[in-house]
Amino acid sequence: MSERYDCTDCKDSLYGQKYILKEEHPYCIKCYEGLFSSNCEMCKKLISCTSKDLSFKDRHWHSECFLCNKCSRSIVDRPFATKNDLLMCTDCYCVEYSSKCHACLKTIMPGTKKMEHKGTSWHEQCFICKSCQQPIGTKSFVKKDGNNYCLACYEKQFALQCVHCEKPITTGGVSYHDQPWHKECFVCTGCKMQLAGQRFTSRDDLTYCLECFCNLFAKKCAYCTSPISGLRGSKYISFEDRQWHNDCFNCQKCGVSLVGRGFLTFKDDILCPDCGKDL
Repeated sequence: MSERYDCTDCKDSLYGQKYILKEEHPYCIKCYEGLFSSNCEMCKKLISCTSKDLSFKDRHWHSECFLCNKCSRSIVDRPFATKNDLLMCTDCYCVEYSSKCHACLKTIMPGTKKMEHKGTSWHEQCFICKSCQQPIGTKSFVKKDGNNYCLACYEKQFALQCVHCEKPITTGGVSYHDQPWHKECFVCTGCKMQLAGQRFTSRDDLTYCLECFCNLFAKKCAYCTSPISGLRGSKYISFEDRQWHNDCFNCQKCGVSLVGRGFLTFKDDILCPDCGKDL
């Protein structure tokens, strides 16, 4: 008696029947399609083992259902693109979604390398310097009056030169006394802190932050010896070539504030009338 040859799943005999081997296991057509065949994305019907199964990103179609979603032309053996999981021939995709090159105004085809800057697109070969006409590619560039310039051409034609380092200013410049500076060059003469966006002053054409200016040039309080800046509304008292902070102008004996009051002097000391009446 001959050995049985049955379907791996339903166990029906396969003698005289069509069957399919999968990983060396035999299956009848019905079991194979139920277990392994996919449904078509387009018509939702089963793709039988006798039909051609076209797959893309884990989805499946009958070959006759593999069509452009817009014009319904077959895209079997033709280039196509997808948008929101919809298949489209490249012609329809370009009409609907592809960018137009800012230079030549032609469509930038899917899969073509393009350059983008602030919402504007170019073909790679169209993204060139306005002056030297050389491709810019991924190199740094400067946009001026709607045109793109490589740094070398921009610096040659338009860039101002920093009065400090004499190098071109391409971005982030500062103007002071009608002269251009790099931000990193416009610094305090004393501490070298950048002054762009900060309060500062100058002396003998040299710029200083307020702290350095006060430390270097402001008069010192006769009591605490700290600089009297007079900045931000701070008040001070001046008497016989000496100055005091308001908070420091006190009787040297009893400590009472002398601001707005009469006072006496004795051997460089400032005294209130009560403390000085016996002197």
